Amino acid sequence: MASQDPVNPSHATFDLFVQAQTCKDVRHHFAELCRQVDIDPRGFRTFYVKLKERLNYWKAKALWTKLDKRASHADYQQGKACTKNKCLVLGAGPCGLRTAIELSLLGAQVVVLEKRESFTRNNVLHLWPFTISDLRGLGAKKFYGKFCTGSLDHISIRQLQLVLLKVSLLLGVEVHTGVEFQGLTEPSGENGWMAKLQPASHPAATFQFDVFISAGGGRFVPDGFKHKELRGKLAIGITANFINRHTAAEAQVAEISGVARIYNQKFFQDLLTETGIDLENIVYYKDDTHYFVMTAKKKSLLKKGVIKQDYSDADELLAPANVDSEALNGYAHDAAYFSTGGHLPDLQFAKNPNGQPDVAMFDFTCMHRAENASLVRERRGKKLLMGLVGDCLVEPFWPLGTGIARGFLAAFDTAWMVRSWGMGIPHLKVLAERESLYQLLSQTTPENTSKNYAGYSIDPKTRYQRINVSSIHTSQVQHLYDVDKFHPSNSIRGFEELLKWCQNHTAGYDNVNVKDLTQSWRSGMALFAVVTGCWSHVTTPVPPASPELSPTPDPAPAPTPAHEPEPEPGAGASMTNSDECYFCGQRVYVLERISAEGKFFHRSCFSCHQCGITLRLGGYSFDQATGRFYCELHSAELVLANGAETSRKVGH
Repeated sequence: MASQDPVNPSHATFDLFVQAQTCKDVRHHFAELCRQVDIDPRGFRTFYVKLKERLNYWKAKALWTKLDKRASHADYQQGKACTKNKCLVLGAGPCGLRTAIELSLLGAQVVVLEKRESFTRNNVLHLWPFTISDLRGLGAKKFYGKFCTGSLDHISIRQLQLVLLKVSLLLGVEVHTGVEFQGLTEPSGENGWMAKLQPASHPAATFQFDVFISAGGGRFVPDGFKHKELRGKLAIGITANFINRHTAAEAQVAEISGVARIYNQKFFQDLLTETGIDLENIVYYKDDTHYFVMTAKKKSLLKKGVIKQDYSDADELLAPANVDSEALNGYAHDAAYFSTGGHLPDLQFAKNPNGQPDVAMFDFTCMHRAENASLVRERRGKKLLMGLVGDCLVEPFWPLGTGIARGFLAAFDTAWMVRSWGMGIPHLKVLAERESLYQLLSQTTPENTSKNYAGYSIDPKTRYQRINVSSIHTSQVQHLYDVDKFHPSNSIRGFEELLKWCQNHTAGYDNVNVKDLTQSWRSGMALFAVVTGCWSHVTTPVPPASPELSPTPDPAPAPTPAHEPEPEPGAGASMTNSDECYFCGQRVYVLERISAEGKFFHRSCFSCHQCGITLRLGGYSFDQATGRFYCELHSAELVLANGAETSRKVGH
């Protein structure tokens, strides 16, 4: 029952929020709580602190203690590790919300988008010991009193989503439901990366971010990621949920944590003899529903009329038109009844979101796995770190019960990647470390991960017993750094910015009217004005300009991307040093080049010799002895090695 405190109604609202059993109710009571304590939930940086101060309620304090303990971990650097990062998480499933919680603890601004408006999945998830410990540390028991009582080691997807949604909201995560993600919008003008949404007028459509995490499920994989297909022997899975009335008789029925044919042949033979049902394995969990998951043999499904006609193609075999839903319901019911020894006599199906019996048949023959877990896109100088978690990273095999455990491990690994990104680690090194960890994911079991569950954090070393975060080298992930090549509009913008700068610094001088970068400079008065102005204001930097952009008496218009002069025959053989890219040796035109240390090169070629990361003019090191450029990460060891021969440019 909610607390009936006439003095402070926020206490009653907090109780309603904690006890809420639907996504809609959680969001409603949270909004009401924020109104009552007068806190704007959009103020993510201070929201949690203010909520603790203003909600002086003993039930809430027990929860604050748990969340404070988690937030105080050194990995988060007191919530300052990622304060400059803005993260968009697609999908409010368990893995998406668990990732969002970690990103929020790191100090990032986090927005979660979910297409559905309700949490309706009854299927039950098996929990490894570390996931139980992790969820208890987030206060799961406060939100769901039945969480892992006694020897239970499972929870329904719906209940897990509710727990994680509540924690996310309390930590300042912005969660939007009923909004559909339709792709990314690349940067333009002053805008950074944004999302295309439906409805297009949704407030989150204007959110600009530098981190995008997809937890949108196996059917949604963002552009740029490739999946590989893992095809094996035909495996047909069936899941079924029956109403749990929570009677004393139902409580006495033993769960089946996992029975496989090879370990209990008599059970499966008796099942086949008495019912005609032929299974490879079966699992039964008692949660909000009586949940069964089994792997059925095709021959018995055909004999029982569940599958109408045999096809060699799995998609055709399990197409809705080739499945008799009534026969499928009977098959699942009889399997559940027999496996529980007839102690669940009144089995009635729970309903799915469509109001139909919650029974489903899946093809486990073909599983999909992403080839890589991360990538970086750069457009118009604005970078976006992208990562995958959940089913769009690796589709789980339900009967094995590995989905949520490996999903949480991937969520932690992804949060660690974002932490490295936020702390300025070179991008290729961030990608290489994430891909190194991804190689471990499919090998993880409860036995080969750390047993110190209380010590688990987003730091991979606390979770994996044998780990090499450098097993993938930066040279092996260069293809995961997707940067746009030279774009004409970039050069046009550069000319416009330079012209505007010149106009500002020559304003007020007699007989000086800068209208372009050619004719206005013929008399020399404009140049004199610029030099005079800069000499008197030496703290104002002059933007770099190549010799071709300097004043010239030639009345011909400056070349533009749309009108590039045709090269003379054989001109390639007589290119000057300024015509040839220092890095790739190809011709570099005036409009697309930059220079450093007297070298000219394409913008896209300016990269660290050691790790390949794109360099900026304000932050690099140059080894005069070898003629090589390095990023700031490698500059310290370079200076030690070469002393005064190293030129270092560090931007602020």
